[in-house]
Amino acid sequence: QVQLVESGGGLVQPGGSLRLSCAASGRIFSIYTMGWYRQAPGKQRELVATITSGDTTHYADSVKGRFTISRDSAKNTVYLQMNSLKPEDTAVYYCNADIRPGASSPIRVNAWGQGTQVTVSS
Repeated sequence: QVQLVESGGGLVQPGGSLRLSCAASGRIFSIYTMGWYRQAPGKQRELVATITSGDTTHYADSVKGRFTISRDSAKNTVYLQMNSLKPEDTAVYYCNADIRPGASSPIRVNAWGQGTQVTVSS
């Protein structure tokens, strides 16, 4: 009933930039925290950045000062601007959102996108 669709991944040289987008669709009454996670080959999925409905942000130490998370609540979309990319940023990036589907129930669902590949290489 709720879908997250990421876009914007690709191949970029070290020092370059990419902007990821993630749009939520389906049965949505409200969206609380949204975030980006990543998983490199052979490693566990890790948090990259989160943003609350009040626009409070949190970043992993490894991306502070280089990545910026933002959201457009009117479009149910979260973005991740990635600058000064490094080879160690190479991973599949996943969007995550805490969503309340209906007004009549307080139940929330935690949704994941399908992932988008980011490769940083010369």
